[in-house]
Amino acid sequence: MQSETQTENSISFDEFKSQVLEDYKIAVTSRECSLLGRREVLTGKAKFGIFGDGKEVPQLAMAKAFKNGDFRSGYYRDQTFMMAIGALTPEQLFAGLYADTNLDNEPMSAGRQMGGHFMTHSLDENGEWKNLMEQKNSSSDISPTAGQMPRLLGLAQASKIYRNVDGISAEKFTDNGNEVAWGTIGNASTSEGHFWETINAAGVLQVPMVMSVWDDEYGISVHARHQTTKENISEILKGFQRDEEHDGYEIIVVEGWNYPALVDAYEKASSIARAEHCPVLIHVQQLTQPQGHSTSGSHERYKSEDRLNWEKEHDCNVKFREWIIENNFSNAEDLDAMEKEIKKQVRTAKSNAWNNYLKPTLARKKQVVELLGKVAGSSSNGNFINSLKEKIANDREPLKKDLISVARQTLRYTIGESSAEKDELLNWLSEFGEENKDEYSSHLYIDENTLTEVLPEYDEEVDEVDARIILRENFDQIFENHANALIFGEDAGEIGDVNQGLEGLQNKYGKFRVSDAGIREATILGQGIGMAMRGLRPIAEIQYLDYVMYCLQGMSDDLATLHYRTKGMQKAPLIVRTRGHRLEGIWHSGSQMAGILNLVRGMYVLVPRNMTKAAGFYNHLLELDTPALVIECLNGYRLKEKLPTNLKDIKTPIGVTETLKEGTDITLVSYGSTLRIVEEVAKELTQVDIDAEVIDVQSLLPFDINHDIVKSVQKTNRLLVIDEDVPGGASAYILQKVLDEQNAYRYLDSKPQTLTAKEHRPAYGTDGDYFSKPSAEDIFEKVYAIMHETNPNKYPKLR
Repeated sequence: MQSETQTENSISFDEFKSQVLEDYKIAVTSRECSLLGRREVLTGKAKFGIFGDGKEVPQLAMAKAFKNGDFRSGYYRDQTFMMAIGALTPEQLFAGLYADTNLDNEPMSAGRQMGGHFMTHSLDENGEWKNLMEQKNSSSDISPTAGQMPRLLGLAQASKIYRNVDGISAEKFTDNGNEVAWGTIGNASTSEGHFWETINAAGVLQVPMVMSVWDDEYGISVHARHQTTKENISEILKGFQRDEEHDGYEIIVVEGWNYPALVDAYEKASSIARAEHCPVLIHVQQLTQPQGHSTSGSHERYKSEDRLNWEKEHDCNVKFREWIIENNFSNAEDLDAMEKEIKKQVRTAKSNAWNNYLKPTLARKKQVVELLGKVAGSSSNGNFINSLKEKIANDREPLKKDLISVARQTLRYTIGESSAEKDELLNWLSEFGEENKDEYSSHLYIDENTLTEVLPEYDEEVDEVDARIILRENFDQIFENHANALIFGEDAGEIGDVNQGLEGLQNKYGKFRVSDAGIREATILGQGIGMAMRGLRPIAEIQYLDYVMYCLQGMSDDLATLHYRTKGMQKAPLIVRTRGHRLEGIWHSGSQMAGILNLVRGMYVLVPRNMTKAAGFYNHLLELDTPALVIECLNGYRLKEKLPTNLKDIKTPIGVTETLKEGTDITLVSYGSTLRIVEEVAKELTQVDIDAEVIDVQSLLPFDINHDIVKSVQKTNRLLVIDEDVPGGASAYILQKVLDEQNAYRYLDSKPQTLTAKEHRPAYGTDGDYFSKPSAEDIFEKVYAIMHETNPNKYPKLR
């Protein structure tokens, strides 16, 4: 093994020796945390453990090249790296293992993610951006393998935008785009589509991204021969290697146990990516995984004896220790003493973490034991309550759920009883419940005012224009007034999107702000997530709603959960723009709202009925921080709308319905393209003396914050929800909100009903649309049937 490394600045031997020994100390500390962490899981103190043993030395090298302002987008084995950049202590690692909900103790997720998922805080306690240039940054990890890849692309692209777009005030986010985005992944996960899509996109975009593949030859128990062609990811990526004529990647291959070679490799990668904005792939080979994949099983079951012996000899920490001794940086006796002291320190950190985790629960235990004793003394079922009290009193290490469980069980023995002691217990339950609501259920959405409304204004004489013109003019003013706003997607740039809502804007604002993207929805979304995490205001365009399915995993697992899983310490105010509904054919007329609504809680889902409403949503969202999906009506771009004189100022409130027609007989609820049909039918219904009230939902997430639908039902006493999603889809969601949350059932004189599309996807053609989705006749006849049931004399049977 070579004995010298190339460093940016010349340093003395003593300084270099000190750095080497500090690195070894971190490597040993991290390894001891992994070993002790596994034992904690096996003893039952933690639920599950996944650790970074075997990957310590390459992560130390990566940390050396990682600078303030840089970002990591990695996976759940990077604990050594986090320790090396000063963002993780052993005590914090164990706090994560125990799921400590105190953010001060467990800053990675406040116990919301299993251990091994890391982040740094991008926001202060008020939710405002910190100066990201004064710290080393890590985006919040997610478990789905390769799920971190699309976001990595956006984190890197932000540097390219900051370097090439003038006028952005971004002192907290960049130094002329010199920041590098560092990705990490296990070699088996390079089999995932997200990896390949991101690798290709980064090569096309030429962004400052350094991608590390930790290669230990296995993915869980499955060998690389089942994962990767030629069993070698760098070998099959050779076509991506840049040359004099073509952009591409710099590809570096290095042994994962070779400390000086690793330091050289990462310094080289950093220099290339930072200066040239060229992506770099580092294939870190010959790594080991001493404890196997996780605490769920032993790797002795699937590794041969030869492989196990090889792993012992080539363990990166073992090789690092040998190198230190060979080059006289230390001796075996001193290293033994260091390792012994580290073991002691890690054990102390573990104990401290456990005690900190348990301390507030033990204080609560004392309270509940006292309360149960009081209630037992005043209850006729005191013996049973005392039994519960003794059970919890004898539990030396109770969980919070154990405390609240016995308290709630106690109430069963006091049914029909009334006492001050029982009231005290009820108050305790209420207080403890609120405390745990904050610890486990807060920060799904950002606390912000979504109700602001600025109505459009018009000249007395105004010509109607194609609705796409309203969008185009609105996007024009957005890019004019928001220097950090940009939009990208398939056909979004040169031709101004498929419906011309961005016509001419690339010529006006440049290819970095209005840009085309390849056919790769997952990474289009990822571009948006990463750039939003670095202070930009991106709009990611997914051409059609049907194609949102390609990026739904990222929306669900990453974007929608980001603010929640970091307990408010990171945000990504991304707007996802798409178009859908009422076109023709299985693949271009989808209304997959049921899946979307159930998978993206944490985002806004907005369904404007026309482009003026859509423009108001875009204007409003740029003042807010919660990510959102805006679904424009695909068949509305050529319809005529009036052009507002105050276009740049209009704001559509989020979470607020709009009553388009007042009525007294029945409440009709719908949204998007179907709403136009409902409006026409409402006019036709007046011919048979049915006065329908028509309500536009406008916003599905959040939904009807002011409870205006129940106010309508209170007046009409009947409810029909019309939706082009499948049966049990968005219509069922709306009914749950109106009946269960708003309690509209109290005012109904007949069964609330839904009218939806068929279960199958819509067939092609105009007739296919008619027979697949709710038609005007379907709506008319459904409403009439409801009124016939109410008053058959006034409304004789229609058919």
